[in-house]
Amino acid sequence: MIKISLDVMGGDFGPEVVIPGAAKALERHPEVTFVLYGQREKCEPFLERFPKLKERSELHHCDVAIGMDEKPSQALRRGRNVSSMWLAIDAVKEGKADVAVSAGNTGALMAMAMFCLRMMPNIERPAIAGIWPTARGESIVLDIGATIGADARQLLDFALMGGAMARALFDIESPTVGLLNVGAEEVKGNEEVKEAGRLLREANLSSLTYYGFVEGDDLGKGTVDVVVTEGFTGNIALKAAEGTARQMAAFLKMAMSRTLMAKIGYLFARGAFRMLRDKLDPRKSNGGVFLGLNGIVIKSHGGTDAEGYAAAIDVAYDMVKNGLSKKIENDLKIYHAGQQPPAGPEAA
Repeated sequence: MIKISLDVMGGDFGPEVVIPGAAKALERHPEVTFVLYGQREKCEPFLERFPKLKERSELHHCDVAIGMDEKPSQALRRGRNVSSMWLAIDAVKEGKADVAVSAGNTGALMAMAMFCLRMMPNIERPAIAGIWPTARGESIVLDIGATIGADARQLLDFALMGGAMARALFDIESPTVGLLNVGAEEVKGNEEVKEAGRLLREANLSSLTYYGFVEGDDLGKGTVDVVVTEGFTGNIALKAAEGTARQMAAFLKMAMSRTLMAKIGYLFARGAFRMLRDKLDPRKSNGGVFLGLNGIVIKSHGGTDAEGYAAAIDVAYDMVKNGLSKKIENDLKIYHAGQQPPAGPEAA
């Protein structure tokens, strides 16, 4: 049985989206139970509409909800130990839940998660990993906005964590990993990216296969299973891809309604257009995974609807079911054990 804690007050719409989203997720994963944190008077009217969800949930009242525009430092001061966001994360720390999901303020969520759960040993910075739809299926891209900038060692950590996530999510023994760069040639890019490439080549890891440098167009192609970059570039790439998907959907809608012949053509091809619409729908890929913490936290898009929130819960379910944390811990342990100098005669 998997138990998921939800920050019901998080996001642009709070319980209006979170509770129906949880109900949708429960239909797909009937063995799941939920621990809900939110303001009781706002949550209960929505919960009453979904008897099955109510039966599978515990609702815990908390007065404080973190605003979408609050600074992380302000959110920590105001919401520590009392807010729905903090308590949802703390449930993971205390073993009351296996994973936490929130659509709240990203900066506040990361700050609280780091403060509450702490970083894994040997990890300097967390990363947010997103599931990216591609021509081949899906890839993982990280970091998509946890922190700005990263040195070579941190990019290596991202590669290790992303590789473990790919193994958990895609059931691949040795996923391919590429470093996002301005060109595929080894001489291109800044020094940190080139150094990270050298470290990955020399590490010769069995848990992943280092592909080399990949470019922006490789994201959509699905050239590799895991694309590694720092948070500034990754977040811009994510927002550009989401905007392009919405733009393409709008163009298609306009084209299909422009003339009578176009409308007739749509009737014959609507099955194919539905498939394309689903592929372009950012809600289907909702749910960023916070990596590098002593516990799993999933960030849902703040403005998503119930379908998108249910997708984020799906990600949470998959990460727990497939043992993400253990895979990351084992991969890090193996890598760092290999970096230790061999024992000398004195140690023997």
